[in-house]
Amino acid sequence: MPKQDYSELNPLWGDRGPVIVGFLCNWCSYRAADLAGTSRFGYPATLRDIRIMCTGRFDPTFAIKALRDGADGILIMGCHPGQCHYQEGNYKAMRRVALLRRTLAQLGVHPDRIQLAWASAAEGTTFTQTVMRMTETIAKLGPLQWRDTVSDLAPRTPAPEAEEVSHG
Repeated sequence: MPKQDYSELNPLWGDRGPVIVGFLCNWCSYRAADLAGTSRFGYPATLRDIRIMCTGRFDPTFAIKALRDGADGILIMGCHPGQCHYQEGNYKAMRRVALLRRTLAQLGVHPDRIQLAWASAAEGTTFTQTVMRMTETIAKLGPLQWRDTVSDLAPRTPAPEAEEVSHG
C-alpha cells in the first residue's frame, strides 16, 4: 500500500502519520491479522499490535500508558461476543472499554480514539477494514497531544512555600 499523506486529512500531522496501538486477542483477531498478512491484504502501516491472550485480560492502564507514550489511538480487538475462548472475556472487555472511553473523555481525549472491534480468525478482511476505518478516524482527529490536553485540564500547582519554624 502506498504511503499516504495524512496532512491532507488534518494539517497537524506534518510528515508523520497516526500511531495506533492494537491489543489483539491471541485466538481470533491476532490470527485474523496473520491471515490478512499472508493473504496480502493491503492496509495502512499505522497499527502496532500487541498480542494478549484474551480481550478480557485487557487492562485500561495499558491504553493510558500507550497514549501517554505517543500513541494516537487504541484498538482492542477480539473474538465475537459469545465466541470467546475464555467464555466471557469479551464481555469484560466491553465494560472496561466503555469505562475507559468515558474516563478519557473527561480528560479531553476524544472517545473515538479508543475502539473495540471483533474479528474471528477467518476474518482477515474484517481485520483489514477495521484498521483502515480506525486509521481514517484518527487521521481526521489529528495527533493526540496528550501532554497538552492533560496540562490544560489540570495545570500544575506550585508547591506551597515552606515556612521557617523557630525552635527556640
